[in-house]
Amino acid sequence: MAISSFDHSTSLIKSVCESTPYPEVCFLSSQKISVSSENSYNNVNILVQSLNVAVTEANKVYNMLLTSTDDNIQEELMGTIQDCKELYEITISSLNEGIVQLNTSSSSNDLTDISSLLAAAATNTDTCLEELEFTSGPLKPLLNDTINAAYEPLLNSLSLISDENPYSITMSTKGIDWLFEQKDTNNIDYVNTLTVAKDGSGNFTTITDAINFAPNDSVSKVLIYVKAGLYEEYVVIPKNKPNIVLRGEGKDVTQISGSRNMIDHWATYRSATVCVSGKGFMARDIGFHNVAGPEKEQAVALRVNSQYSAFYRCTISGYQDTLYAHSFTQFYRECDIYGTIDFIFGNAAVVFQKCNIITRMPMPDQHITVITAQSRKHLITKTGMAFKNCSISASEELLDSSNGLVKSYLGRPWRSYARVVFIESYLDGFIDPEGWVSWPNKGGLDTVYYGEYGNSGPGSDLNGRVNWTGHHVMDSNEASSFNVSNFIKGEHWLVAASVPYDDN
Repeated sequence: MAISSFDHSTSLIKSVCESTPYPEVCFLSSQKISVSSENSYNNVNILVQSLNVAVTEANKVYNMLLTSTDDNIQEELMGTIQDCKELYEITISSLNEGIVQLNTSSSSNDLTDISSLLAAAATNTDTCLEELEFTSGPLKPLLNDTINAAYEPLLNSLSLISDENPYSITMSTKGIDWLFEQKDTNNIDYVNTLTVAKDGSGNFTTITDAINFAPNDSVSKVLIYVKAGLYEEYVVIPKNKPNIVLRGEGKDVTQISGSRNMIDHWATYRSATVCVSGKGFMARDIGFHNVAGPEKEQAVALRVNSQYSAFYRCTISGYQDTLYAHSFTQFYRECDIYGTIDFIFGNAAVVFQKCNIITRMPMPDQHITVITAQSRKHLITKTGMAFKNCSISASEELLDSSNGLVKSYLGRPWRSYARVVFIESYLDGFIDPEGWVSWPNKGGLDTVYYGEYGNSGPGSDLNGRVNWTGHHVMDSNEASSFNVSNFIKGEHWLVAASVPYDDN
């Protein structure tokens, strides 16, 4: 019987591992599973062991980054190595959290949170590799090789919870309800309330000082109330500052402004005026601005890689690369977002509801504007952008000055599996009849998912749309898969964030 049990287990491992992108890596990691009983061999334990290897390999990357010096790697863009360190800290934490959740079973049968954690880790890897392209030195090739080696068990782990995989795990895992204790939409329990005022009438005169004072790793909400004023500072909400609520007195009167940009040698990830990594972040009635101008190229106003983050009645304003919806799960409601090219970009799973998306006039030598540049790289990740009941319009300057010389599009695919949908939104007439545009020298037109359903306005006519396999005229069932509950499981966490949402 022992031989039969062993043969059965080996056959299971072989079948499961052959369904992953890197079967040999999977098979080697699975050899570490205890053989004390036949029950030790199942696809859940194979996944856990794959994640353990991913953690080990990610730690190798992080330790190598710690050894970097100006002598062994040189940065063209400021902050590249620091960005990679931060990204791998988040990655290691996400992988470990995924392991904990897999080992904490209940009856909710929901793997969404784990999928989000692993997708964010993959996005972190891509971001670090992108920034390392702008470096030189003897450490660079070794670092790239180590990162790519760490990528393999991570992608294997993602594939084992993918709907595309016939061996995807079906275990019941603890759902995301338990992550959120606050259920009263009117009375959030704040452990602290801090006030920021430029005139000295609050606890602090800068937002940064208030964030630094906020408790680390708080399990309760921390309200930072920001009085009216223009705050010219670079605000960072790091991973160890979860559950911060940043509330202003109005998106036009409480404003945070910066001007970092690519031309002045800031990496896109670090150019943001406000960077949010702390889990459970919420902002309302506040403006985020990058005022570098279109001539400075990539210049981010707001970068968000915060799990379960929400933005309500905010302004997010810039030109190229305004909003970096980098990773994890996000929601935007009744926000105004301004930009020129690729101004909503990244690889989060994100829903925009009742937002105003305003396209601005680009530089004279730029003859297109593009709203989205979604960067989903792998079919097995459940990321993308959904715009529901939004208004897509052009600024007066663009309407008055372009004279038809500037073509405007809903999006272009940054990565091969980019996924963007517009549902029951108003599309003004400045949108080019083709709707979507390809990226120069990149493919993906057959593998992207660009969907439209029930839109209105002169820019919504589907007759002239691109003839790509990846463009979809959706039906109601397809559109419903991008609702708040289906796409970002918002019913589990938006109530706790005290943000209204529609789910129909």
